[in-house]
Amino acid sequence: MDRADVVDADPREDPRKARSRARLLDAATALLARGGVEAVTIDAVTRAAKVARATLYRHFDSGTELLAAAFCRLIPPASSVPDGLDLRDQLVSLLTRQARLIEEAPMQLTAMCWLGMGPGLGEAGDPADRPELRSLRRQIAEQYRAPFDRVFASPAGRDLLAGVDYELALSQLLGPLVFTKLATLPPLGSDACGRIVDDFLAARAAAR
Repeated sequence: MDRADVVDADPREDPRKARSRARLLDAATALLARGGVEAVTIDAVTRAAKVARATLYRHFDSGTELLAAAFCRLIPPASSVPDGLDLRDQLVSLLTRQARLIEEAPMQLTAMCWLGMGPGLGEAGDPADRPELRSLRRQIAEQYRAPFDRVFASPAGRDLLAGVDYELALSQLLGPLVFTKLATLPPLGSDACGRIVDDFLAARAAAR
């Protein structure tokens, strides 16, 4: 079972319940991968999983939570931080990897757009209180932010960003990658990522 399949799972859970949850997630994940968000309906999932609607609602409060759990299965883990490189080369390497991830596995970008549009706003309850949505937000944050958090936590990284809004700095680095994908432009390679990093570093130096 994938790491994001169960949120706050109880190890004493009935194995039959765990199996029915896994079947639902298998079905929802397959539908999402093949047909996108619109394909993941309650009827389609229960039919593919051969599970009753009542059983689905024992695992998930809504179709929104089921979809969030399915997204979690399809989002790859965060990139590792390269060792033995200076700050500039670390950023270029990370940016190049992120560009490749977005191009080859755009599911996390779809998930970000889906979350950004406020899924399930008509449903009762605060989305922030839904464990599946919290898990998806956390996983997306780890995918995009965690590698950069580690780089900028270094002495050189802290010095570079002294007095700079960190969220803005990340947007300046990652924004071109996301825009390129959304605008269906040719993917950015390592040379383009190098120019983005160099412009970013030059702007930081000029601001001092």
